[in-house]
Amino acid sequence: MIRTDALDQLPVRTAVPALRRALDDRGVAVLCAPPGTGKTTLVPLVLAGLTGQGPVRRVVVAEPRRIAARAAARRMAWLLGERPGERVGFTVRGERVMGPDTVVEVVTTGVLLQRLQRDQELAGVDAVIIDECHERHLDADTVAAFLLDVREALRPDLRLVAASATTDAQGWARLLGDAPVIEAQGVSHPVEVVWAPPLRPVRPPHGMRVDPALLTHVASVVRRALAERDGDVLCFLPGVGEIGRVAGQLSGVAAEVLQVHGRAPAAVQDAVLAGSSEGRRVVLATSVAESSLTVPGVRTVVDSGLAREPRTDHARGLSALATVRASQAAGRQRAGRAGREAPGAVYRCWEQAEDGRLARFPSPEIKVADLAAFALQAACWGDPDAAGLALLDPPPAGAMAAAREVLTAVGAVEADGRVTERGLRMSRLGLHPRLARALLDGAAEVGGRRAAEVVALLSEEPPRDYGDDLAAALRTARLGKDGYAARWRQEVRRLSSSVKASKGTGAGGSGPDDAVVGLVAALAFPERVARARGEGTFLMASGTGAELRDGSRLRSAPWLAVAVADRPAHAASAQVRLAAVIDEDTARLAAGHLRFAGEEVRWDGRDVVARRVERLGAVELSARPLKRPDPALVREALVEGLRREGLGLLRWSRDTAQLRERLAFLHQEFGAPWPDVSDEALLDRTEQWLEPELSRARRRADLAGIDAGQALRRLLPWATGQAARLDELAPERIEVPSGSRIRVEYGGAQPVLAVKLQELFGLQETPRVAGVPVLVHLLSPAGRPAAVTADLASFWREGYKAVRAELRGRYPRHPWPEDPTTVEATRFTKARLKRE
Repeated sequence: MIRTDALDQLPVRTAVPALRRALDDRGVAVLCAPPGTGKTTLVPLVLAGLTGQGPVRRVVVAEPRRIAARAAARRMAWLLGERPGERVGFTVRGERVMGPDTVVEVVTTGVLLQRLQRDQELAGVDAVIIDECHERHLDADTVAAFLLDVREALRPDLRLVAASATTDAQGWARLLGDAPVIEAQGVSHPVEVVWAPPLRPVRPPHGMRVDPALLTHVASVVRRALAERDGDVLCFLPGVGEIGRVAGQLSGVAAEVLQVHGRAPAAVQDAVLAGSSEGRRVVLATSVAESSLTVPGVRTVVDSGLAREPRTDHARGLSALATVRASQAAGRQRAGRAGREAPGAVYRCWEQAEDGRLARFPSPEIKVADLAAFALQAACWGDPDAAGLALLDPPPAGAMAAAREVLTAVGAVEADGRVTERGLRMSRLGLHPRLARALLDGAAEVGGRRAAEVVALLSEEPPRDYGDDLAAALRTARLGKDGYAARWRQEVRRLSSSVKASKGTGAGGSGPDDAVVGLVAALAFPERVARARGEGTFLMASGTGAELRDGSRLRSAPWLAVAVADRPAHAASAQVRLAAVIDEDTARLAAGHLRFAGEEVRWDGRDVVARRVERLGAVELSARPLKRPDPALVREALVEGLRREGLGLLRWSRDTAQLRERLAFLHQEFGAPWPDVSDEALLDRTEQWLEPELSRARRRADLAGIDAGQALRRLLPWATGQAARLDELAPERIEVPSGSRIRVEYGGAQPVLAVKLQELFGLQETPRVAGVPVLVHLLSPAGRPAAVTADLASFWREGYKAVRAELRGRYPRHPWPEDPTTVEATRFTKARLKRE
């Protein structure tokens, strides 16, 4: 029997008429409804005609997480007075609860993606609701883009609703073709904000690491909340590890401590969502509890202020989750959990002043995540570049290029991006393309069942207490009775069936676990096959160093297949969290596309090195010297040496350095035909000024024998006749009134003439070079700076008197006339002048 009273209490019912009209008129709508209003439960039932209004229609609801999909289906079934699998069912990876009468199906966005690839028309489906679209998960964005394609090309009758509690409503409305925005008002209870920062500073999150001092503080705030407030406490933490550590610090509290996350057993998740009438509860949860779920009994939220987001280092082939500060939108969502049923409170474990500096929304996954799976989906859809897909944010070009490289390497796409038959098979496995490659190719080598066992380990990283040895983790999972082992066995069954259906082999295979695990892991991550460098350090084929923790049993391995590694910011090497022992033959098999064999001539930082080498990416397998390397390759290596270490490798005399400065001055003043002699310009024109000497050189010592001055003169504008004017326009020396020829320095902003003051007596105007007045450094008789001027006439009138007063007592043997413009310049003392 339908629970009419419960349905009538859901505030979203007031927005249902407007939503119906929008869908009747436009077929698309954006629904904004606060948490707890019933958008996830009432709206699908109404659109399906299960509440007694309108014809019965088939509705698919897409949720971002499995726990939310199961919970939503169970809640809707309860509202209808039924059990899941009757008129409301759900499908998540590895679990399907459906029946012949099911008209509302709740699925994860990943399941819906697979279904769209198999059946673009979504035959029999009348409406799709994309729930919690504000979270900007990549699968949800992709589903929305595909559905818009379907509506435009195949199913204009397909109704589409983007639903969220907090979102960029106008952005989604534009994406859906100026769709109407329907807003529902919630009946929210007031939530008091309590700022509860740590008493002492804590280290900011770094990679996956969270300062233990912050977790201790969060546990103390939970205890404080239990003492100060009534009802259950919901505490948000970034990940499973942090939940476990805080749970350990809450032993002895007068409440039942429960842990909710994506890996938690379904029975635990169900117990949390069902509520309890006996005693108080503390629910430690990841961001899965931010939206889509109502945790009954919660009156207080404790927010650690942290979340996990994907991050990808495309250059090194490393991707992982990173701990970040939660956004303001996430903070509002979390706080709202405390006001779902009654007035509540949120304890925020950071300073109030920090709140305004937080990001407004979480980063869209398409901007920060590994895009290999997305690129394969787009290729299977027929749009390899995703250029025609309606997306709120376009995929970054660099990330798409890196994804294309991965897909090409595993044989999923052609060079032009078009999907291969193998790529289609891989896309149907519901795995990341790397893992799909490992399953298919691994099944051919070791059998479908054993390949599936390893891939199941790689698709959901084992708990830390399983250790860092992947083969040992496999044996633990086989014997384990924990929640992870149960999920692992379920995934093994799914993958084993999938590989059989995709024309792989289901044979058991042979060989020890270590060899099987190493091969499959290397097939999944060929760029991470790593050779030992000693002391627990390795070099991966990608060029990144890798280190094992002290005490790891893998430290003596000659080769590793690295499955999971984190490279903290500013760290030289990645920290290996999960790996398997392999040998060189396995590395060659898995990373064959990275193999290079041939002549290698390069600058190694000291000199030219010429060898015949064989490598797997950056890992050198063998090398022997080359006696007669290709002269063209040697020349390239020498130019690389000049680029790295500078033109100082050539022979530069003082006159040569001044010639370069003179040419730079003329280029600055006149431009062409006077050459640009900057480092960059000279290195780009080596064939014009360093030949034939550079082509004759074979090593660093030969560069030191090249006369840079003679080479530079090749760049002078001989053809136009301007070269003959070099000494006229930028003379090396200037003759001053005393008869001395003084060197001009051209290295600064303007030419400099450093000359003893007495040698300029009688000179009225500042000397000029190419029409530019020189900067005169006037020196004392001892050669020390006395004054600087670019206007000699002004100096004689205004500055000379002070210099004369200061210096004539110090240098009495030199002439210091009152009017220097009327006497003859000299290099000599007064006594010498009298003798002459």
